[in-house]
Amino acid sequence: MGTQERLGTRERLGTQERLVRSTQELLWERGYVGTSPKAILERAGVGQGSMYHHFSGKADLALAAIRRTAEEMQQTAEECLGGPGTAYDRVAAYLLRERQVLRGCPIGRMTQDRDVVHSPELRAPLDEMFGWLRGRIAEVLTEGRRRGELAAELDPVATAATVAAVVQGGYVLARAADATAPFDAAVQGVLALLAAQATPPVPPASPVPPASA
Repeated sequence: MGTQERLGTRERLGTQERLVRSTQELLWERGYVGTSPKAILERAGVGQGSMYHHFSGKADLALAAIRRTAEEMQQTAEECLGGPGTAYDRVAAYLLRERQVLRGCPIGRMTQDRDVVHSPELRAPLDEMFGWLRGRIAEVLTEGRRRGELAAELDPVATAATVAAVVQGGYVLARAADATAPFDAAVQGVLALLAAQATPPVPPASPVPPASA
């Protein structure tokens, strides 16, 4: 989002909403440790008194922002996993959806912050989001196996964990290389493994389109 567009959006939102959205953006950009209350206030365009009127401090505001991000990610994933098609189609839709790969995962980014990992409150939305994702993918795969779309030998729980790990690992590899190619290759690899378990086997997925930086 450009500066002018962000400013226009900010003016239309209430103070509390501006604080949460600004914190979401900063946490994704800088992580928890690198996000200062001053930076949040400047991004939101509000005074210090406004922040402490709605939240007890940085940790309280960060928790609201992390929860919001987790909810948005869950909604986006469900749009793919709950969509039409076979189990393979739905998992492929999730893996191939457009992502800002080089920015990394906004939730996975939080797991790199010691202060977040060591805080049960801040870590809870991360655990819940990743737990939900693995469980939802496992549900889709279990349904596909029951319908005869996937081989009976497929382990839905282990495969779901693999899919989730490939996405998070792909982000790390892409950021390390400053290129989306490692993420795309990881996605194509797990899709090829899943396609081989389809009954009958499905052709390889279309190449991943270039992702935004």
